[in-house]
Amino acid sequence: MTRARKAPEIRTAELLDCAQRLFFERGYDDTTVNDIIRAAGLSKGAFYHYFASKEALLEALAARLARDSLAELQPMLDNPSLDAVGRLNALFAGSQRLNVELAPQLRTTFAVLFRPENVVLFHRVDLAARQLALPLIADLLAKGSEEGAFDVPDPLAFADMLLQIRLIFRDVMHSALRQADQGNIEEAARLLDERLRLYGVAIDRLLKLPDGTIKAVEPGFARAFLQAG
Repeated sequence: MTRARKAPEIRTAELLDCAQRLFFERGYDDTTVNDIIRAAGLSKGAFYHYFASKEALLEALAARLARDSLAELQPMLDNPSLDAVGRLNALFAGSQRLNVELAPQLRTTFAVLFRPENVVLFHRVDLAARQLALPLIADLLAKGSEEGAFDVPDPLAFADMLLQIRLIFRDVMHSALRQADQGNIEEAARLLDERLRLYGVAIDRLLKLPDGTIKAVEPGFARAFLQAG
C-alpha cells in the first residue's frame, strides 16, 4: 500500500503532534522514537529525515509551543489602549494565565529539561524560545522609550538582558516542583512567588522604574501552577 505523499511541513507538524501527545501522556523518557513513528505512521528513516534525534524533536516542539504562546500574547503587545508599562504588565499576566492552562504539559517538559544531565538541552530549548521573544520585547521597550516610560538606550540589548535573567528560574522552578511533588505546596508556592516578585523588582531597576511598577507575578499564580493537573 503506497503511503500518501505529503509536503515536508505537514509531515513535520504530524511528527510534532504525535510527539507532543506522547510526551504529555507518557513522559519524555518513556516515549521512544519507535513510539513516535508508529503513531505517525512513518518509517524510522523518514523520522531521521526530519529530526536528527529525539532531543532535536523536543527542541522543535518547545519552539512551536513558544510560537503558539507568543501568538496568544501578541494582542496584548499591540493593544493601543495600553501604554508601555501596561503592555509589559499585560504580557506577564497573559503569560501566567497560559502557564496555568498548560501546567500539566509544561510540568512534563520541565521534568525533563531541569535534570542536571540535560543542562545543554535546556539551554538549546531556551535559546529557541528567546530568539522568538527577543524582537517582540525589544520593540516594546523601544516604544516605551519613545513614550518616555523607560530609560532604555539600547532596546535590543536590554530585551536580551531581561530574557537572560529568566535563566535563574531554572533552579528555582526545579526546586519548587520537587517540593510540590513531595506535598510541600505552601513552601513551593512561597519560593516561586517571592522569586517572581524579585524578578519584577529587577526589571523595575533595570528600566529605572519605581519598585512595584512591573507586576511579574499575579497573586495566587504559583499555587495555581503547582496544583494544576
